[in-house]
Amino acid sequence: MKDFFKYTLATICGIVILAIVAGIMFMISLACMVASDSAPAKIEKNSVFVLNMDAMIEERAEEDNPFSELLGQVDMTTMGLDEVLRAIKTAKDNENIKGIYIEGGVASFDSPATAQQIRDALKDFKQSGKWIIAYADTYTQSAYYVATVADSLFINTTGMIDLKGMGGKSYYMTGLYEKVGVRYQCTRVGKYKSAVESVTRKDMSENDKEQRMAMYQGIWQHWLKDMAEGRNIPAEQLNQLADDSIMIFASIDDYKTTHLIDGDMYPDAIKQVIKAKLGLADDEKINQVTLADLTAMPADKDEKGDKIAIYYAYGEIIDEPASAFSSEHAIVGSTTVEDLNKLADDDDVKAVVLRVNSPGGSAVASEQIWHALKQLKAKKPIVVSMGGYAASGGYMISAPANYIVAEPTTVTGSIGIFGLMPNLSELVTDKLGVTWDGVQTNKYTDYETNLVFSKDNTQELQFMQTYVDRGYDTFLGIVAEGRGMTKEQVHEIAQGRVWIATDALPIKLVDQIGSLDDAVKKAAELAGTSEYHTAAYPAKADWLESLLASTEESKGSYLDEQLRQTLGELYEPLMEVRKDQQRNRLQARLPFATTIK
Repeated sequence: MKDFFKYTLATICGIVILAIVAGIMFMISLACMVASDSAPAKIEKNSVFVLNMDAMIEERAEEDNPFSELLGQVDMTTMGLDEVLRAIKTAKDNENIKGIYIEGGVASFDSPATAQQIRDALKDFKQSGKWIIAYADTYTQSAYYVATVADSLFINTTGMIDLKGMGGKSYYMTGLYEKVGVRYQCTRVGKYKSAVESVTRKDMSENDKEQRMAMYQGIWQHWLKDMAEGRNIPAEQLNQLADDSIMIFASIDDYKTTHLIDGDMYPDAIKQVIKAKLGLADDEKINQVTLADLTAMPADKDEKGDKIAIYYAYGEIIDEPASAFSSEHAIVGSTTVEDLNKLADDDDVKAVVLRVNSPGGSAVASEQIWHALKQLKAKKPIVVSMGGYAASGGYMISAPANYIVAEPTTVTGSIGIFGLMPNLSELVTDKLGVTWDGVQTNKYTDYETNLVFSKDNTQELQFMQTYVDRGYDTFLGIVAEGRGMTKEQVHEIAQGRVWIATDALPIKLVDQIGSLDDAVKKAAELAGTSEYHTAAYPAKADWLESLLASTEESKGSYLDEQLRQTLGELYEPLMEVRKDQQRNRLQARLPFATTIK
C-alpha cells in the first residue's frame, strides 16, 4: 500500500510538472508570436516585393486566430485590399525595394472595383521609376487584368489565359419549389429590383437583362481600356480576341504574336529574369519581401494635425450579428450605430470618411445607420468612399454624406425595396396533410400565419405591399434630401436600377470618380484642415481578442470554409436560401453578386 501511494503521488507530481512546463512553453510561444508580429521586417538592399495573386482579395484583412498560427494553420487564401494597397505604397516609398514580382494568376476578387484598385496602385508604383514583372502558370481574366500593368508579362510554357469578356447568370429555384409545393410571394417597388426573381421566375426578366448588360459593358470597357494601354494593343483588337475564344484555342505562340504576353518559360527561368533586373549574378540569391513583411512594418506614426476617421462598413447589412456558422463579415445595424455615435462625440475626430463596400441588406438596419450618420453629420463632415459596391442599403447609408467619391467600376444605385415570403400551404396541407384551426380575437391576429400557410392571403399580401411602398417612399426621401433632389427626380433613376459609378456621376448619385485617398483629401478640405492624419475604425481585433474569440465562432468559420470548398458553385445559391430565413422581411439589397475570378 505504501508503494501504491508513493507511485501514485509520483505520477500526480509528474502530471503537474508536465502541465506547468507545457503552460510555460505555451506562454513563451505566444510571447514569441506577439514579438514576431510586432517586430518590423528588415528590408535588405536590392530587394523585390513578391505579390502573390493566388488568393481571394476582400475589402479588409481579418486577424488570424492565434491558435491557428501556433499550429501553422495560418490562412493565406484570403488577403485584405487595405493591406495590399498599403504594401504597394510602402514598396514604392522604400528605397531598398527595386521592383514588384506579381506571382500567380488565379486570384479572385470580391468585386471588379477591387481588382481595378490594385491595378491602379501598381500603376502608381511605376511612377517611382521602379519595375514590375508578372508570371503565372495560368491567368484568370481578373488576374490577367491586374498583371497587364507589368512592364513584362510572362506565362508558363503550358499555361493559358482566361480572356472571355464579362457576363453573369443567375440561378432560378422556382421549378424546384413547384415540385415540393413551395411558392414565394413577392412584394417590391422598382421594375429593376430583380432579387426576388430567383424564386419567383424561371428566367431573367428583360429589365434585369437591361441593367446587367449596361453594368457589365461599362466595367468591361473600362477594363479593355486599361488592358489595351498596358499591353499596347488596340482595345478593339483585344475585344476581338475575347470573341475569338483565345482562352480555349490559342497556343503560346498565339499569345505572343497577339502581344498578350512578352514570353513563355518554366518557373525556374523567371528567377533569371528577376536577377537580371536586380543586376545579380546567377549564383546570387534574390532578396524577397512578402506582403506579410510589408504589413508588419510599423505604419507612419506621425500623428500631427487633426484626426480624420476612416470607418470601414463592408458586407451585408443585417439587424443582428450573423450566426457563428458564417465567416462572412457583415455590417450589424446596432453595432455600427454605436460606433458612429462614438465618432460623433469624439472631439479629436474632425471628419469621417465612410468606406462603403456593401450590397445592402436589411432596410430597417440601413435606415437606423442613416439616422446615426445624419446625427454625426450635424457635428462634423462626412465623405463617402465607395468600394466594390454601395448599392441599395449600401447607397442608403451613403446618401447623407456631404460628398460621395466612387471608384470607376463601383456598383451603386439599386434604390428600391422588396419583401419576400414563402407560402408553404401546398407543401404542408396538400402534400403532408397538415391542417390548421384555432380562434382569434381580431380579424388579422394570425396575419403572419396566413401569409405562410393560407392559399387565400390576398389581403395580407396587400398589407405587405403597403409596407414595402412606405419603405420605398422613405428611401426616395432619404436620397432626395441627401443629394439635393426631389423625390420625383430620384424615382426616375431609382426603381431598383443598378449603375456603375461612371454612369452614376452625371445623374448625381456620386460627386467624383476617385479613390479612398481622394475621399480623405476631400474630408480634410471640408473640415478646414491642411495638416491631418487618419485612423481606421473599427479597430481590428488584437491577438488577445482573437485568442478569446468564441470556440463556436471558430468552428462556424471552419464549417463555412469546408462547405464552400465542397459545394463549389452551388455554395452561394444554397447559402442564399438559408440566409433568406434569417433576413429582415424588408430588404434593400443588391439583386445579384458580381464576384469575379
